[in-house]
Amino acid sequence: MQRFPKLLMLALLTSLSTSVYAQKIKLQSGDLSSLQDQKELNVEFTYDNLNVGKETEEAYVKRRTSELNSKEPGKGDTWAKAWVADRKDRFEPKFDELFNDNGDIKAGSFPNAKYTLVFHTTFIEPGFNVGVVRKNSYIDADISIVETASKKEVAKISIDNAPGRMMGFDFDTGMRITESYAVSGKKLAKFIRK
Repeated sequence: MQRFPKLLMLALLTSLSTSVYAQKIKLQSGDLSSLQDQKELNVEFTYDNLNVGKETEEAYVKRRTSELNSKEPGKGDTWAKAWVADRKDRFEPKFDELFNDNGDIKAGSFPNAKYTLVFHTTFIEPGFNVGVVRKNSYIDADISIVETASKKEVAKISIDNAPGRMMGFDFDTGMRITESYAVSGKKLAKFIRK
């Protein structure tokens, strides 16, 4: 009789570990017709007023750093540095790469491009992987397409629940979140191309 509750618990844990988020991209204002003839798009990333899980980014980093340092001195400090460094080292390059692979416009550091895409991350769910149970990461972002010279906004787009689905050994937070940026780049390029 004890076997049934264990199987039920395993089924519950499996369902939690495979939860799915449906990514939504929506044009909030303006239009994208001005991008049709463009070959390059300057991209800037911002992270102001970012929330992580149920906390502000500041509170999340402080708590997580303390937790990791209590288990192994210095581990939390190393993690906190990687939390910030991953933006330039992993997230942003992966976004640009997948955007470029799936669209007609090349995105990246093009300061002379007529338009700039400002990708403002508003929320990160870092997810977790503890072996038997896992939760995917996902991000939300507000995107502004602006004229590079004047900063005049021509379109505003929202991205909700861009998933960072990974299989296997994605124990590293940065690895999971990188996939959320990859999915965002891929889907946004296709959305703009339509």
